[in-house]
Amino acid sequence: MLDNQIKAQLQQYLTMLEGDLVIKVSVADDKTSQDMLNLVEELEKMSPRITVQHALLERTPSFSINKAGEDSGIVFAGLPLGHEFTSLVLALLQVSGRAPKVDAAVVKRIQAIKQPMKFETYVSLTCHNCPDVVQALNIMAVLNPNISNTMIEGGAFQHEVKERDIMAVPTVFLNGENFGGGRMELEDILTKLGEVSDGSEFADKEPFDVLVVGGGPAGSAAAIYSARKGIRTGIVAERFGGQVNDTLSIENIIGTKATEGPAFVSSLEAHVLDYDIDVMKSQRAAKIEKKDFIEVTLENGAVLKGKTVILSTGARYRQLNVPGEQEFKNKGVAYCPHCDGPIFKGKDVAVIGGGNSGVEAAIDLAGIVNHVTLIQRSEQLKADKVLQERVRSLNNVTVITNALTKEITGSDKVDGLTYADAVTGEEKHIALHGVFIQIGLLPNTEFLHDAVEMNAHGEIIVDKHGATNLPGVFAAGDCTDAAYKQIVISMGSGATAALGAFDYMIRNVDARELVKA
Repeated sequence: MLDNQIKAQLQQYLTMLEGDLVIKVSVADDKTSQDMLNLVEELEKMSPRITVQHALLERTPSFSINKAGEDSGIVFAGLPLGHEFTSLVLALLQVSGRAPKVDAAVVKRIQAIKQPMKFETYVSLTCHNCPDVVQALNIMAVLNPNISNTMIEGGAFQHEVKERDIMAVPTVFLNGENFGGGRMELEDILTKLGEVSDGSEFADKEPFDVLVVGGGPAGSAAAIYSARKGIRTGIVAERFGGQVNDTLSIENIIGTKATEGPAFVSSLEAHVLDYDIDVMKSQRAAKIEKKDFIEVTLENGAVLKGKTVILSTGARYRQLNVPGEQEFKNKGVAYCPHCDGPIFKGKDVAVIGGGNSGVEAAIDLAGIVNHVTLIQRSEQLKADKVLQERVRSLNNVTVITNALTKEITGSDKVDGLTYADAVTGEEKHIALHGVFIQIGLLPNTEFLHDAVEMNAHGEIIVDKHGATNLPGVFAAGDCTDAAYKQIVISMGSGATAALGAFDYMIRNVDARELVKA
């Protein structure tokens, strides 16, 4: 089941097991079952701490990972390979007794849950967002015996996918009811469950020299550059890594030939945590104003203060804002072709957007689905010429230009799309099973209101030092009026803003305060 390189890596991890494990496996005669049996038997051979037992579990094929003498509630239904292999490794380590890397405040919130919670997480092995959800729920199961989580690989349980009308991954069910879909971090899940932070953990925080709002590439670079100056630095972010979490292939970071979004975010966070930086995740900023310090009010009511603030709140997928988009989100409307493409294998889909991301999505999906209709509102596609040539060469892709999307139709899920010809005004309908929306980004700046100067697109206007028009407030990355929205450019602008903030403090803050910091 595992090649020699993966076996060697796994062998190293298994030496870190802190207690004895029992893997209970439920298999039949089908190929997936036999592959699963081979996998768990290989694990047993690789560590004296692992014992395999045959059992009858709720699903076949599946296996559970347990401490000797007790059930953990962590089950893998289907093979946890591909992107889910890391979920398997972490489950082995954490069930054995190795503590998850979770803040004490988060652990307390998890352990406060008293009611039974049975999570079922449907995944695709090609989905790069799914492991984050699986791993977060597995951590909850490790920390609280009232909680269980089963990873269900959709390809192995297609009848369940059909019965439950699952049209996007990850999709999570809680106690038999649809809980939600898309990428969720641990703190997001707790908030959705109502286990919210009341902000009390922020009450005694001293003012930061540099407070970074946003944890993507720009915010990470800004925090690292600030911390390297030896000054008190904090990051407050709704989602560490931002939209990079939703990016699959990254091939334009100089010095790194290729990586994937989640892996890159993981390396960013690890680099940030190498420094004395106060990282506050799953927190949304609600307001910023300048008083004695610059104050950032969070949605939970907490107020963080900084001598300087760097805004790096990034951007998000632009919405079509047509009837059916919100109603059928995760029921045929999707934004990530890499994650959700396999769900539509052999079916007909549309991609809306003729820029690079839209055309790349159409090319990617063409290898999976039956047919792709690429819809562009203007007369010409906007993508690079090489991508246009590639997409037009594909037999199962139809390109429609001058098409204004009017409605995404359906009853309980998507069944088609209506568009108007921009030249004639004639409306037409296409029968579809899915719609992938790829029409660009919107800056996450609504909370700023008129606190800093922005352009007509809602982008923060900055100078060559990353400074805004509000003294002491800087900005970096995709939330600014930078000409290009690229990871490497965001990282550079984060560094620029940090250096600009430090220069501002040298000139405007008592030097004795900086030395003391």
